[in-house]
Amino acid sequence: MNFFSSKSAAQRYPKGRPYFHPLVIERISARLSLAKPIDRAIDIGSGTGLSTVALREIATEVVGADLSPEMLALAPREEHISYVLADAVKLPFAENRFDLLSLSSAFHWLERSEFLREARRILRSGGWLIVYDYYFPGKMEENAEFQRWYREIYLTRYPAPPRAGLVFTEDESGNEGLHLEGHEQFHNSVRMSVDGLVDYLMTHSNVAAAVEAGEEDIGAIRYWVEETVRPLFGGLKEGTFRFYGPIWYLRKTS
Repeated sequence: MNFFSSKSAAQRYPKGRPYFHPLVIERISARLSLAKPIDRAIDIGSGTGLSTVALREIATEVVGADLSPEMLALAPREEHISYVLADAVKLPFAENRFDLLSLSSAFHWLERSEFLREARRILRSGGWLIVYDYYFPGKMEENAEFQRWYREIYLTRYPAPPRAGLVFTEDESGNEGLHLEGHEQFHNSVRMSVDGLVDYLMTHSNVAAAVEAGEEDIGAIRYWVEETVRPLFGGLKEGTFRFYGPIWYLRKTS
């Protein structure tokens, strides 16, 4: 089930998601020792285009692909960036088309083997598959009690839907013709007001799953989250919230 395919979920996404992607792109550029932009890159699971736009820093031409027309309708239109409505395991491109394929916060929703085979098909020899994610451990620097609210109250009421893990091994990736070159972790902190934090939490698959299943109205969820989290700010206009994520680097071997 695609929890982000509805118009409501699509509209919440660009409003609430932190724009951390340039931080990852900077690390990718350093890791790959890019002296100049690569020719063509594709961003799978592009959603509303946050991760796609960031790729323009290291690629001359960028394509964003997503299965949700509602998401793609909100993606920014910029020169040298195009979008296509497509399934991640059935992409409408010829073999050996791209120098780099990126996947941000979407790998856990895909069938691993099918996607890796498709990634290898459209990548040129020596091309890169970069898979990364962005995790929220529920830590607020100004109030340790926030983590208890997040884990014991919020996640109990809105549990995360089942998903695959984001871990690669050399044997597993090698079977699909992609060599695991390495991985790293990145960290950053984001300042958010109560409204900003609520906007972010409304983009979670936890919330989207409850809405799409017809269990709760998004307005009711937002009201409950805001009312229960506001006291944890203790009068602060903004709090500091920690995020982290992995970046995995795989390369087509032939």
